[in-house]
Amino acid sequence: MDKKQNMLSADEALSFLLARVRPANKTEQIATIEALGRVLAERLTSAVNVPPLDNSAMDGYAVRIADITNASTRLKVAQRIPAGTVGKPLEAGQAARIFTGAPVPAGCDAVVMQEYCGVEGDTVTIGKHPKTGENIRRSGEDIAAGAEILPAGIRLRPQEMGLAASVGIASLLVYRKLKVATFFTGDEIVMPGEPLKPGQIYNSNRFVLTGLLQALGCEVIDLGIVPDDFAATVKVLEAAASGADLIITSGGVSVGEEDHVKAAVEAVGKLDLWKIAIKPGKPLAFGEIGKVPFIGLPGNPVSAFVTFCLFVRPFILRSQGITTTAPQAFSLKADFDWLKPDKRREFLRARLHTAENGEVSVQLYSHQGSGVLTSTVWADGLVEVPEGKAIHRGEIVKFLPFSGLLN
Repeated sequence: MDKKQNMLSADEALSFLLARVRPANKTEQIATIEALGRVLAERLTSAVNVPPLDNSAMDGYAVRIADITNASTRLKVAQRIPAGTVGKPLEAGQAARIFTGAPVPAGCDAVVMQEYCGVEGDTVTIGKHPKTGENIRRSGEDIAAGAEILPAGIRLRPQEMGLAASVGIASLLVYRKLKVATFFTGDEIVMPGEPLKPGQIYNSNRFVLTGLLQALGCEVIDLGIVPDDFAATVKVLEAAASGADLIITSGGVSVGEEDHVKAAVEAVGKLDLWKIAIKPGKPLAFGEIGKVPFIGLPGNPVSAFVTFCLFVRPFILRSQGITTTAPQAFSLKADFDWLKPDKRREFLRARLHTAENGEVSVQLYSHQGSGVLTSTVWADGLVEVPEGKAIHRGEIVKFLPFSGLLN
């Protein structure tokens, strides 16, 4: 590894990482109702039509259009068809009381909404002339038998679970959850609930990283805080590699005398360490312990958060078998000036602002330091500022919402 290597651009670093992903290949069959957040391992097709039969889209009356001769045609109500039952064929001069979702009877070619009908005894007056097929949902209109309903490689949301259930699929083949081992280095970090001694700080990164991994559907193996000690770091790396699919650390990958992670990784595996030309988050490490990938995040809270969103998230998604990893982005007007451009690409914490006229713009948090975790809570996402570019109020900027970076 060349210590004098140039910093990689954000695009180069992402390509580097994604080229080293080993896609998921271990699967398991689980109940559809338990599949939220899991990644589908095979394409799904429907064995049935949805809906299975022509059915009524409204509460009303099933009629034969040939019987509707004027705006006050009276027909005999010959039957009542609630959802879940199948009526008898509709004969000339007859109507059927029908409810939403009920199969329309043979001979029916329209359903008239009950609002246009007047009932007296066992007859109904039809107050409008319907069009053929009015208020009838046709068999297979939503899904035709044999059609693909879901592709492989997507994370299942409630709507995908419902779609699978709507065609009768009771269980799904999904990729096994990615097991991610984490640990945190630094004699200065302690857990919330413990008293702070002079020079110590609470370990926020442990909570941020755990939440980020859980949001991506990972199984987190939390190995806790490791002392600033070479032997202890080697021991925890070996333990992590024995049971995880991916190892992620925060801090300790720089070149200081107390930064032991870099040396420990090189002792038990191999390490490609680089600096990325972004701000915040310049230091980032990638390597392998055996065949288990290792990613070392920066220690500063905002730097760790941003580099996870931009680089670790797509690495994990691809490892889970998900093919689409690019985050959603929007072009919005800047409600700020950023007049001191950096040679590195910058990612600024920003919040959406809606003016009285409905125009949406983005505003910046007042303090963009890499240790200001408050900015990530205040913000709705990140504004991406290209290398060496100044931003003037009113210009269009690229906005990456957290809603597309955290799942």
